[in-house]
Amino acid sequence: MHPVFEVFRSNSNNQYYFRLKAENGQIILSSEGYTTKENCLNGVASVKLNSPFDSNYLRLTANNGQYYFNLKSMHNSQIIGTSELYVSQQGRENGIDSVKRNAPLANVVDLSIQQARA
Repeated sequence: MHPVFEVFRSNSNNQYYFRLKAENGQIILSSEGYTTKENCLNGVASVKLNSPFDSNYLRLTANNGQYYFNLKSMHNSQIIGTSELYVSQQGRENGIDSVKRNAPLANVVDLSIQQARA
């Protein structure tokens, strides 16, 4: 499997989201909700543009002591993606490295088209 951005629409709030999956199928980055598909696709483009630069990653610790990161835009400092939780700081660093490697080359699969047909 190749890295891929999956774009989908939530049934609960009708907003669009994306998730970046690594070669192994694991979700390594997820978005906030977008009101339009166009804005969601712009978010994907922003991840592709911003992901190679280490200074765009905010390394954080959740209330439960686990680790995660946010990817921010270098242009407006808005958060454009959030990672899953990791049990170690090294796991978080591995996640960041995976986004750096996978995001710039990942194809986009629009699952919302399939959802609309269902």
